Amino acid sequence: MDQALNERRKSRIPLNETEILRSTIYNLNEGVIVADKEGIFLICNEAAQSVLSIGVDENSPKSWAEIFGCYMPDGVTSYEPDALPAARALAGENVPETEIYIRNAQCPTGVWIHAKASPLRDKKENICGSVVVFHDVTKKKATDAHIQTLTNAVEQTADGIMICDRRGLIEYVNPAFEHITGYTLEEVKGLTPRILKSGVHEDAFYEKLWATILSGNVFRGTIANKEKNGRIFFAEQTITPMYGSTGVITHLVTVIKDVTEQKKLQEQQFQMSLARAVQQQFYSMPVPQIEGFEFAAAAFPADATGGDYFDFLFLPENRIGIAIGDVCGHGIGSALLMVELRAFLRAFAQQDSDLGNIFSLTNSALVSDLEQGRFATLIFCCLDPSTGSFVYASAGHTPGYILDANGAVKRTLDSMDIPLGFMPDHPFTCSEPLKLESGDILAMLTDGITDAERPDQTAYGIERALEYIRIHRHEKAQDIVTGLYRSVRDFSDGLSQIDDITAVLCKVE
Repeated sequence: MDQALNERRKSRIPLNETEILRSTIYNLNEGVIVADKEGIFLICNEAAQSVLSIGVDENSPKSWAEIFGCYMPDGVTSYEPDALPAARALAGENVPETEIYIRNAQCPTGVWIHAKASPLRDKKENICGSVVVFHDVTKKKATDAHIQTLTNAVEQTADGIMICDRRGLIEYVNPAFEHITGYTLEEVKGLTPRILKSGVHEDAFYEKLWATILSGNVFRGTIANKEKNGRIFFAEQTITPMYGSTGVITHLVTVIKDVTEQKKLQEQQFQMSLARAVQQQFYSMPVPQIEGFEFAAAAFPADATGGDYFDFLFLPENRIGIAIGDVCGHGIGSALLMVELRAFLRAFAQQDSDLGNIFSLTNSALVSDLEQGRFATLIFCCLDPSTGSFVYASAGHTPGYILDANGAVKRTLDSMDIPLGFMPDHPFTCSEPLKLESGDILAMLTDGITDAERPDQTAYGIERALEYIRIHRHEKAQDIVTGLYRSVRDFSDGLSQIDDITAVLCKVE
């Protein structure tokens, strides 16, 4: 048996080892360049030629960088001839893997290679040449850059990201997750998302969530979660199943967007809309229709709701109450206090005919509910339409005015007391009886009119307001009120309205 095998071996045509080596080198996928000690290329396989656009070359090593288009890793700076791996190998150095950017006629868009080189030595250890081996890493570099971009995106995004395996065990969370929840990666790795469970949702909610994602569908919803410190936060979450190469779900990716502040804002806006609806209902109540008198009023809040207040009350003995007030500030807090002021005033005005007592009772009721620094101004007139006589009380409010038939001011209704809400037991007083005559106009305003400014900080002022009423005194009362508002806004010349604007008029025919 062995003899027959040996005979067959002897009968084969012997192969030249050099040819075998050369053929192997030429068919390698990696680029191989062998040069003699003068730098003349002896071997340059096909892979190398496809990158360098040359074959066996007789150029000096000094010109390699320029001829082949060799650049440093920045892709801009040309290699110094002595710094190329081949030149360093001819100098006796074993060059480790080095990154080179190649751009030439063969590769106008450029390729990236990793090259290493070694010197070739003869039997006496003298350098007789060099060998360079390199491989194209352009695709790998692009892939690495793509992966790095994705990694940076995940690491730097403002939304929390959590990656779990199919069983729900946490494998990774990004820095935003750590910031949102207070948990670090080390603390949550290997645990389940149940660490965030707040107790707000019932078990059926989570059962439906898991059924959705394990069936291959994306879950989207707002979830109440719990931070490490126990605080509840709301998050818009998207949970996406990830599939492996076999088509089986391998991981679950959760994106967590903290919407706690947005949810609070939505709730505030909802409350604001409710308050506005209530307030607008008050503002839209019909004015009294009494022969010989024409009433009008309007409020224009600076926000969706405001702290200005006006009202017409039907009082005992066929009298009419006319009120205008201003709760310090504007917005929902002031609007709610305005509603409270209205309720107290209406209740006490039905129980007592003395305006001083009505103000004293209203003040005491408000004091306990007003925050420190909050107060309300109010002017309230009690009119007897049968005689045209009235009395008024004013708690720190902007003065009211009576204009005669010619538009001249015949009486100023000055404040006679401190605003409501400062002192719980303060006694309030009212005026002596006054009388409205034919052609008179009773005008009551809030400081949103008088304090409105134009860009140069000039205030609209009471004189402009009274002048507007005087000029337009023959118009309908409601037209005067709305026209006055437009006049104030035109005067402001584009500046935002910073305070509520309210006006109440009573014209005597």
